[in-house]
Amino acid sequence: MKIVVAGAGKVGEVLCRELVFEDHEITLIELDEKRLDSMIGMYDITGVLGSGSLEVIQREADVPDCDIFIAVTPDDETNLIAAITAKSLGARFVIARVRSPEYSKQMSFLRETLGISVMINPELEAAREVMRGMRFPEALSVEPFANGLVHIVEYVLPEDSELAGLKLREVGRKHGDVLICMIIRDEEIIIPHGFTTLEVGDHLFITGRDSEILRFMSAGRNGNKRIKSALLIGGGRITRYLLPRLERYHIRSKVIEVDEDIAEQLAADFPRVEVVLNDGTRQSVLHEENAENYDAVIAVTGVDEENILINLYAAHVGVRKTVTKVNRTDLLTVLKDAGLKSILTPYRIISNQIVRLVRSMANSEGSNIEAFYSLADGRVEILQFRVAEGNQVSDIPLIDLDTKPGLLIACIVRGDEIIYPRGDTCIQLGDEIVIVSTHPRFDDVNDILANGRAAQ
Repeated sequence: MKIVVAGAGKVGEVLCRELVFEDHEITLIELDEKRLDSMIGMYDITGVLGSGSLEVIQREADVPDCDIFIAVTPDDETNLIAAITAKSLGARFVIARVRSPEYSKQMSFLRETLGISVMINPELEAAREVMRGMRFPEALSVEPFANGLVHIVEYVLPEDSELAGLKLREVGRKHGDVLICMIIRDEEIIIPHGFTTLEVGDHLFITGRDSEILRFMSAGRNGNKRIKSALLIGGGRITRYLLPRLERYHIRSKVIEVDEDIAEQLAADFPRVEVVLNDGTRQSVLHEENAENYDAVIAVTGVDEENILINLYAAHVGVRKTVTKVNRTDLLTVLKDAGLKSILTPYRIISNQIVRLVRSMANSEGSNIEAFYSLADGRVEILQFRVAEGNQVSDIPLIDLDTKPGLLIACIVRGDEIIYPRGDTCIQLGDEIVIVSTHPRFDDVNDILANGRAAQ
């Protein structure tokens, strides 16, 4: 497909890298000449120097003939104007990143009146991800599928877990009726079977009913009590989206913000929230505000290193749940052994969403991707497919399907029913299926077959 991306920031770079890898033809529009040249040098793309909101620049980038136009510059108004212009010029599908809380209140109106196909707000999506994590206090990440009916939860097996050393067949349902979809052990990715042994430090990706997941993660421990209080450091957009959601779940909140104007505005807009004007990156301030007495500390300042230091302190004083916003991907490898729990990377959240949309459009006639998540630096993908006409997998017992190695069908959603499959389970037309795969670039349910089309 022919795709034009406006904006070469973090999101734009991830999109160029991942969409080129999937064999799409990418043209990048960028104002900064050095940045544009760097991107052209790193990836197999073409570039146009200029503002993505200008008609003449869009025509030079051949937007009238493109399949998808994606506006992800740092400025909301530029993205909106660029998206409207692209739609007017004939772009088939238009996506715009819009971050302002004011615009987020009228997303539906803007889409309908301006003709923008999809509007994505990274901070709003980040807030939703944080709230999903609040349901599973011990989880590192929580990925939703089937409109929230199904979750796949990442959990590190702790030293005091009674599950360590057991084979999966020995774990049984007494510890929670869950399915372990995948294990990451050091740098090894394991699609498990009954004889796989669980080890301390394993990253387990598990699915099941919420109550069963919580029971599994407890396994004789008391770590999964409900989150009742949260301390937020930084009063930016993510905090603004989080506060009403935390209140809705009856989670008592306090915000520490260093900027006086932002702190005053937050206090005025959220009168039931305690807002403290101070520097929350200082340990003495965290101590004064009794950080150790909160169930969760959420560090969402604009500086990655400060967020990391805040939550290293929080973890040290015994805070049960830490959420750390990190945008620099080079820091993520360092954090693997830092003892921090949930890592929040907003631009990765929306890049996953956009890749899912692109894959679905590329396969508009087949069993479309309904959800998509990339894990372990892209080595693992979790996907949800809608099983459509023309599939080669329905009405055949799973034990008889010749599927690729390194692949697991995690669950089947049939209407409101969630099915955790066994060998005699059959996929049916209209089902939603969730798969975990070590193969990249699946865009159709038939790709799970050994003779499917995805890259080996």
